[in-house]
Amino acid sequence: MIDQEIAFGERLVAFLPNLRRFAISLCRSRDIADDLVQAACEKALVGSERFEEGTRFDAWMFRILRNLWIDQLRRQKTAGPTEEIEAQPELAVPSGQAGSEARITLESVAVAIDDLVLEQREVLLLTCVEDLSYKEAAEVLGIPIGTVMSRLARARKNLAEAAGIEPAAARSPDMRGGAR
Repeated sequence: MIDQEIAFGERLVAFLPNLRRFAISLCRSRDIADDLVQAACEKALVGSERFEEGTRFDAWMFRILRNLWIDQLRRQKTAGPTEEIEAQPELAVPSGQAGSEARITLESVAVAIDDLVLEQREVLLLTCVEDLSYKEAAEVLGIPIGTVMSRLARARKNLAEAAGIEPAAARSPDMRGGAR
């Protein structure tokens, strides 16, 4: 039993960066995200016997974290304002033109992702950043797989529009060999 608890704890510790990244994407505040990750870890440790071996540990943890976030949002309806991520200290970037361009690109992508509705942002991050399958993302979010696919398609379309990227159909030649 003790070896099993140690293995579970090691797995949890190794997964912390992914869990924190997802938490930040949900709440947009590093401080709140840290608290959320801590609560998710506590809940996972207390309920470790409910984790079924052979299933995806990451999907299980993402679901715990997301459910805690939803509970917190419900509680916040009566609470005061929270601190925005913009109030956090700036991250250091390399100096020079390359650093400036990278920062501008990163900020524009972050704004575009931030502008997505929560449902699209969740699906985008779980599938594209956390590399969950559509099925696993559907399980984490508690929605049908078709809903995951449609939300992801809308998220990609909205990001492309925000970044000024033209649709693939406009860029590539027709299947018959001619241009459209």
